Amino acid sequence: MLESDAIKILEDNWRESFTIPTAKLYPFQWMWDSGFVALGRAAQDIDKAVSEIYAMFSGQWENGMLPHIIFHSENETTYFPNFDFWNCNVNPGAPVSPKTSGITQPAVFGFVMEDIWRSHHQDPKVKKMIEDLLPKLIHYHRFLYEYRDPFNEGLFFIFHPWESGRDNSPIWDEAINRINIDKSQLPNYTRRDTQIADASERPTSDQYDKYVYLLELGKRHLYDGKGIAEESPFLIQDCMMNAILIRSNESILRLGEEFGVDTSYIKEKNALSKAHFLTKLWNEELKTFVCFDLVSNEQIKHKEIGGFIAMFAGLANEEQVGHMVAYLEELHQRGYFLCPSFDVDSPLFDSKRYWRGPIWPQMNWMIHKGLLHYGQKELAEIVKSDLISLVTHLGFYEYFESEKTKVRSLTQGYGGGNFSWTASSILHLLTTE
Repeated sequence: MLESDAIKILEDNWRESFTIPTAKLYPFQWMWDSGFVALGRAAQDIDKAVSEIYAMFSGQWENGMLPHIIFHSENETTYFPNFDFWNCNVNPGAPVSPKTSGITQPAVFGFVMEDIWRSHHQDPKVKKMIEDLLPKLIHYHRFLYEYRDPFNEGLFFIFHPWESGRDNSPIWDEAINRINIDKSQLPNYTRRDTQIADASERPTSDQYDKYVYLLELGKRHLYDGKGIAEESPFLIQDCMMNAILIRSNESILRLGEEFGVDTSYIKEKNALSKAHFLTKLWNEELKTFVCFDLVSNEQIKHKEIGGFIAMFAGLANEEQVGHMVAYLEELHQRGYFLCPSFDVDSPLFDSKRYWRGPIWPQMNWMIHKGLLHYGQKELAEIVKSDLISLVTHLGFYEYFESEKTKVRSLTQGYGGGNFSWTASSILHLLTTE
């Protein structure tokens, strides 16, 4: 039943060549959503999984960037900021069609394409996809290193919380709060998300004003100029995004060897990435990996879900894994579903509001895989079963309540309903193990 429901959601959200996350709230193609959708799709409809990835790369910029949104339809007006607000053609390398946003998202397509290749290596369509898109994927990773790593550390920065995928996590609060803006200088805009979803689950109006400010800053620098690093008050080396980049680099290296593609650049950069990730982003006090604020030149000392993705990338040593495993086991014993997106003991924790505490399906997928990588089968099964339990009882929502005592009184999850990455994560977990 769960599997068939997941397939129906993906079919309902299919739009000619790609999948939207959910109707109304997110009516276009999102980058990391699309990657996870392709993972789940592959087990059930490989043609649409391949189409999904091609559709994403149709919006690649000349500089290599993969944008976080592709606006395949210019007639859809229910979303803000739409393609006209981004105005990405200030950069001559942005595609004229399809229109896109001017920022990126987690670099998931390396591990996504490898996973699909491993399970469908006899399918000529999949072979051709790797042949066509692996060079483009390498070009994207080169973009992150050449445009977002000014100190040549192998750790790239983000200049907008939306790039992280964890839009309003408390880890961004300090950097966001130091942004002082004259709101009269902001362009006029009308939010659409709070007209569709519960405002108590969404970012605040003040946060959104600052998101728009950072968007405008990026636009002034053509979204890839060196001035972004010089001017932006928000410059973060995100531990999750860099862990995912490293994980996808490893996939590129293996695929490159099999397909005879030169990956020497990726090999060199990946070694640099891993070395600095381990020395710069581990926090011994919190016993987890954390993000680094390039403006204040210090670690962002919060325990949050992104730090645990280091296990998915195989970056943590056994001692570090032991600390992270102990933390997750403690949360399980205390009555939390795994894995809350933020530190449950922090005053900033909010089990309902977006990335400030709820459960996110695609994060559980990565942490489940990471735990299996380190032989933590029992805890991995809890992470998997918690997600399945939430979806079974509350539906295929965007994200979920993390406190078990509160879930008992709920009849649905949070955010958008009939959500694609929830359906695809469940499908992959049910059909590939």
